[in-house]
Amino acid sequence: MKIIAVIPARYAASRFPAKLMGMLGDKTVIRSTYENAKETQLFDDVFVVTDSEIIHNEITRHGGKAIMSIKEHETGSDRIAEAVENLECDIIINIQGDEPFVKKEPLAQLVAAFRQDKEEEIDVATLIRKMDDWDLIKDPNYVKVIKDKDDYALYFSRSVIPYPREKDFKAGYFEHVGVYAFRKQSLLNFAKLPLLQNEKAEKIECIRYLEYGMKIKLIETDFVGVEIDTPEDLEKANDILKKQINDKK
Repeated sequence: MKIIAVIPARYAASRFPAKLMGMLGDKTVIRSTYENAKETQLFDDVFVVTDSEIIHNEITRHGGKAIMSIKEHETGSDRIAEAVENLECDIIINIQGDEPFVKKEPLAQLVAAFRQDKEEEIDVATLIRKMDDWDLIKDPNYVKVIKDKDDYALYFSRSVIPYPREKDFKAGYFEHVGVYAFRKQSLLNFAKLPLLQNEKAEKIECIRYLEYGMKIKLIETDFVGVEIDTPEDLEKANDILKKQINDKK
């Protein structure tokens, strides 16, 4: 089983243009993400897929591997599907380019899910995390997910799911953490399928898999990434990096 990691990396960003080329210590954000993914030693290969020659050159001039997108894409998964179509691989792990502090353990859990899937039932595996802050549970910016008894996804929503019909019942809530692993053929199938009502309404790409009957394995983690969406986030990330360096001394 050949497992690769792919890092989708768009240059444009509405809140923080060119954020992936921002400096994190003495490296750019995207180079840090790429090298941290390599250092996990979980993958047979790691690629950045990008629409930007600037990002492409940043990776390749430091000895990394990058692929240029040819088409415009609605989702990161569509971008990855184009990139991997002609690559030899079985499983693709999607690592977010703006989360440079790549952690080995949750990625290893995703890899293990496919290694243990002898019947090849899993189309996608993804991470979830428990939620207990009601303000965040109600917040549509946080994608919630409900699962069945075997930890497969039933539905993802920006709404409160499950809805507590009886107020004294304490339901468990899970946030979807946007780290995916795909079986290659499932990803290629995804990219060819038209968007249906629920994905269009919620703007949650993994709903497309469910609407077409594919299976998403949910893996619980306590992983909290450091996502860089604003200049302030980059400042915080640099503070974290400085602390990590000092702790190693």
